[in-house]
Amino acid sequence: MSDGKVSGKVHFIDETKTFGQNGFRKRVVVLEQDTGRFTNYIPVEFIQESCDSVDSLKVGDEAEITFELTGRKWQRDAASEVKYFLNAQASSFRVTSNGAAAPEAGDDGAPMFDPSNETEFDEDNVPF
Repeated sequence: MSDGKVSGKVHFIDETKTFGQNGFRKRVVVLEQDTGRFTNYIPVEFIQESCDSVDSLKVGDEAEITFELTGRKWQRDAASEVKYFLNAQASSFRVTSNGAAAPEAGDDGAPMFDPSNETEFDEDNVPF
């Protein structure tokens, strides 16, 4: 896995969705970055318990999200086309500015959540 950081304005916050019999949970947050020439929309996935931490984010907040890139290979059967998927899976985030307001004084930049203590999930039961 590769780690990275992305920052931008929170453009969209999806509802938490549950998949499979084991109750795998996923929630997508889309960050908006204006490059001057065009606008990037970057979806980042929060999984399992970290879905609930997104409740503290609001559309319009400036945020920095630390993520891990994950990739998957998928093939329906031996005769079908192989497809590859790339996901940015959030590992932490912090709000750098609430909407139009400036960041709070004394903000130490600590992550608002740390899912390192999350329970393991069965990757074979994930629908993507």
